[in-house]
Amino acid sequence: MNSLALRRIEAIIDRKVIGSRALSGGKISEVVKLDLDSGDSIVAKVGGGTHDLTIEGYMLGYLRARSELPAPQVFHAEHDLLIMQYIEGKNSWDEASLGHLGAMLGYLHQISSPQFGLERATLIGPLHQPNPHSTSWISFFRDQRLHYITALATRSGALPAALESRLLRLADNVERYLIEPERPSLIHGDMWRTNVIARDGRVVGILDPAIYFAHNEMELAYMTLFDDLSESFFAAYGEFSAIDPEFFGVRKHVYNLYPLLIHLIIFGDKYLRPIGASLKRLGF
Repeated sequence: MNSLALRRIEAIIDRKVIGSRALSGGKISEVVKLDLDSGDSIVAKVGGGTHDLTIEGYMLGYLRARSELPAPQVFHAEHDLLIMQYIEGKNSWDEASLGHLGAMLGYLHQISSPQFGLERATLIGPLHQPNPHSTSWISFFRDQRLHYITALATRSGALPAALESRLLRLADNVERYLIEPERPSLIHGDMWRTNVIARDGRVVGILDPAIYFAHNEMELAYMTLFDDLSESFFAAYGEFSAIDPEFFGVRKHVYNLYPLLIHLIIFGDKYLRPIGASLKRLGF
């Protein structure tokens, strides 16, 4: 972090920074732990202008106000700067912390709303995430997730025309694969290992949300995309919500097209193959 940014932060918090260390999660924004002359530490996230960090601040505040997830407290948020609480721990989990995470997410997904979506658009990574209210989950997923992200990937130049055509055919037939859940569930929206802080077998911090009200399976699908979840997780989660076996065989592959296309846009064409494989598995 450059000296100009440090002076700006010192002026905002009225403290002197005596030490700094880069943290993981800096692929899109620079994330730094700052040690203060008061003996406390904070985290500063400095954006490059590609996305509005006040939206991340809003989402963290939403989770702190409405759920039991240990989202860090936000001290200051503006377009290119987010200052928040530092939480000590590691971006890793074991059986105990996975069980704790399963219970926490099970409880989170009990928080409901009359409609899917949210009161405002949010972000997933640096990308705009539209959340217009809808009484139908299938319509919301088709229009605001699959159609939307396919169009964005096409405009970015990342998605070849042949794959776009297959994705649109799936979108036109998505009601064959999805179900309407009993209720909309509040989800974190970007839940994977890097966004979890664990310590001594407990989850003590949850980072980088992409919140909205969805089918709870949307969260579980994303979690299985990059990480192996243990029986401890599913046993703890199952105390709150039963998981339909059809989720594992079919629906998670539909839902994971959304994060795969996001990763394609942000990180490049290594995600083309898994997108194609998922479509082939679904018959497209």
